[in-house]
Amino acid sequence: MSSGIEAVRTADGSMTLYAPAFGEHYHSIHGALQESQHVFMQAGWQQVQADPVSVFEMGFGTGLNALLTLLAAGGRTVQYTAVEAFPLAGDQWRSLNYAGLLGPAGAAGLEALHQAPWGQATEIRPGFTLHKAACRLEDFEPAAQFDLVYYDAFAPGSQPELWTEAVMARIAAWMRPGACFVTYCAKGSVRRALLAAGLQAERLPGPPGKREMLRAWKR
Repeated sequence: MSSGIEAVRTADGSMTLYAPAFGEHYHSIHGALQESQHVFMQAGWQQVQADPVSVFEMGFGTGLNALLTLLAAGGRTVQYTAVEAFPLAGDQWRSLNYAGLLGPAGAAGLEALHQAPWGQATEIRPGFTLHKAACRLEDFEPAAQFDLVYYDAFAPGSQPELWTEAVMARIAAWMRPGACFVTYCAKGSVRRALLAAGLQAERLPGPPGKREMLRAWKR
């Protein structure tokens, strides 16, 4: 899948990647950094008070969501698990400009996150542990439940198999009571799948260029 991937500058000056195999950008062309901050940090991370906090990301991709979480973690203990079926090559993630935008800590964090080995837990810094799984979501089984889910797969039009009621039911089963699920996607079919999984789903204002997004809670 990685063949032909190219870097693209988005409207806020941050870079994303375009994947021809899916006809999709990894982030919004209206602002990659703004989208991740709005959807995953403000609507997700900042709403969850657990410490330690266990985070699951569907779609490690460029590492931007993990990097923002690392930078925001402060003194909180974070166990971060990510599933990625198509890991990027070094020249691909190094073509992004997040390090320059986020300063020395961002540069060091991005390098550490991507250089961490796949398939094992790695301490990125004291209190922040990353476990990257290079596999498809349907082949992944977590070792524990999660407090926060970043659902950042490609859109339903490109990867419909990752947005079904059955998949959302699996994700919901992995969430602890009180856990939060956030995604940039606002399709009615996805909201209905979350509701069918027993989650309380709500529409929120979306990031720049997108009217709405979805957040769901496990009660």
